[in-house]
Amino acid sequence: MEEQEKPKVPRQGRQYSAQQKAQAVLAVWTERRKPNEICRELGVGWTILDGWQKRALEGMLQALEPRVNLEKGSALSPRLQSLLSRRRQERTEERIGRRLKVKQDNEEK
Repeated sequence: MEEQEKPKVPRQGRQYSAQQKAQAVLAVWTERRKPNEICRELGVGWTILDGWQKRALEGMLQALEPRVNLEKGSALSPRLQSLLSRRRQERTEERIGRRLKVKQDNEEK
């Protein structure tokens, strides 16, 4: 009888290097692998992989901004600061929305 491949069990608290995360993100972005394959292989949820993709995009935008003299002010351009600020605000609003939903669900029970 042929031995079946066991599904990979999510690894609690597993730390991945920046290189591993970049390889996972690039595999998805270049369509070499599907997101669900990466998640299953690494034992991470979709939200983790999505977070890596967002951070990779933000890092790429920051890296491609013109270099600024740090002594004269902010290292980030106003456009990039605005983008990052918006992202933080969206995350805060999402968290608040989830908390309110949980609270409403608990009250309905």
